[in-house]
Formats: sequence, C-alpha cells, structure tokens
Amino acid sequence: MDINELKSVARAIVADQKGILAADESGPTIKKRFDAIKLECSEENRRRYREILFTTMGAERYLGGVILYDETLRQNSTEGIPFAELLNSRGILPGIKVDSGAKSLALHAGEKITEGLDGLRERLQEYRQLGAKFAKWRGVIEIDAAALPSSYAIRANAHALARYAALCQEAGIVPIVEPEVLMDGAHDLQRCEAVSAQVLEAVFEELAAHGVALEGMLLKPNMVIAGMKSPQQADIGQVAAATMRCLARHVPPAVPGIVFLSGGQSAEDATAHLSAMNQLGPFPWQVSFSYGRALQAPVLDNWQGLEQNVAEAQKIFLRRCQLNSLACAGKYDSGMEGAA
Repeated sequence: MDINELKSVARAIVADQKGILAADESGPTIKKRFDAIKLECSEENRRRYREILFTTMGAERYLGGVILYDETLRQNSTEGIPFAELLNSRGILPGIKVDSGAKSLALHAGEKITEGLDGLRERLQEYRQLGAKFAKWRGVIEIDAAALPSSYAIRANAHALARYAALCQEAGIVPIVEPEVLMDGAHDLQRCEAVSAQVLEAVFEELAAHGVALEGMLLKPNMVIAGMKSPQQADIGQVAAATMRCLARHVPPAVPGIVFLSGGQSAEDATAHLSAMNQLGPFPWQVSFSYGRALQAPVLDNWQGLEQNVAEAQKIFLRRCQLNSLACAGKYDSGMEGAA
C-alpha cells in the first residue's frame, strides 16, 4: 500500500469544490431509467448515454471523479478510446462499483447485507489494470420508526465495508465507504440522526480494526433526513444542522472528504441541502457530492435517446454539475435554477 498515492487520489477527487458523478447503475437500475423514457436498454444505448455524460465539455471543472459500472469500465468512446483513459485525459479520475448488491440478511427479516467480497482481491487487481483509481461499496441500512435496524445488521454491514476498504487499499485503490441509512419509511429526523450515529460509530470502529488508513479513503453517507412517508418533514436548514452535527460527532477529521449520496431526493433539494451544509462550515473534511439521479435525471428527461437532443442534454448536465460545485462552497441559491 502506497499511502501517499492513496492520500493524493482521495484529495484530488474533492479538490477545488469538485465532486463525483455516480454513473454506476446496475443493469436493472439503468433499465428502469431507460424504461421511463421508453428507450431500449441495449448495451449500445447504455454506452452512448454514458459517453454523452463523459464528453460534456467543461464538466472537468466540477467533477473530480466518476464511478463506473463493470460494463462501462470495459467500454470505449465512439473514437475507440477506453472510457477510463478518456476521463483521465480530462483530469477526471475513474472509479468502479465493486459490490454485487444488497441481499436479504439471513434470519433478520426486512434487513439487508451487501455481497461481493468473494474474489474481490483479484477483481481489484484487474480494475486497477483497467485504470480505476478508486472504488465504491454501498452498505444498505433499513430503518423504521422503532425496531430497525438491528445492532447485528449494523455490525454486519460495517464489517463488510471495512473488509472491502482494506482490500482496496491493499490494491492501491481509494475506497469510498458508503453506509446508507435509507430515506424510505415514516421515521422522523431525530430517528434518522440516532441511527446514522450508530452506523457511523460501527463503521469507523471496524475500519480501525481492519487497519484502514482514514487519510486514503472517502466517506459517502446519507444526509440526516426524515423518511419520505413521515408526516414531519424537516426544512433545508434543519436537515443541514442535523447532518453536520452527526458527522462532527462521529467522523474523524483524518478523513479527507465526505461525498454525500442524494438518496432519491430531487436534483434541486440535493443541491440546496449540500449548500446549506457548507454554509455551516468550515469543517475538517471537504464536504461534497457523489450524486447519481440528482445529476442525471434532468439529462435523461431531455435526451430521450435522440441524437438531436445531445447538445441540450449536455448543457443541462454541465449546469447541474456547476450548481453542485457552487453548493460545495455554500454559494448555491435556488434562484439560480433555470438560469443560463
């Protein structure tokens, strides 16, 4: 493990108010996105869609990294350039999703465990040869108003995240550690904060036990937010305050960056929350974004699989990247939406 290289890569991803595009949708997930615009989910359509995102001129000013799916890491641009090489040439670091998805946790009804550790060491070696500089693993934490998650589900997912992170650093790849407390359900803001605190405590305890160098990783947590079915929804300021209070108490300052997931929020809400959090700073870590749907949904809606819409779709994508970069500096305002 070259700790200096890991530190350099981790810092570069979140430098200068940059964030991450999560373009690592699995086959079933990208099919849902394409079904919504009535587009066939063929390999070529998936390749072309990702190419539109990756070739958007100016995106390198706002993106430090892109998370790819296994298929995408092996694909090329129309000119025959491997996507990892294309991104690198623009100063955007390529990453790779390495987990194989969340499955039911045996004997724990309603809870999940992420699989994919078997053979991970060998896969990481191949991914590094293909150009990946960082990786991502998502641990899914189900939550309700009282019973879930169990302490065992938290420990099991924290352990898997730490094993993954250690294997990444061994391979010279920066791990993004993603413990996601889901925003489904009817739990309120206080319940989400309490569970998020438990999860972060367990994750960093396991990372320490596995010898993971915190300086050579990034954390991708959920925001502290009420469940979508909760009658008590918090405003932007309340979400920002609860989230940063939780992180300040439970995330060591050695971690170079926190890159939030959007978790099903609208593009505008995800950006507004990020900006409100950064207005509460400064913090010991860079506070940035690792958004999938919150960056891509407006792009897909505009593109519709039609080549004549590519230029406008790229313009929309660039604008969303720019707005989130401004949010990393606490300078976003909702009045900017729709501006040229």
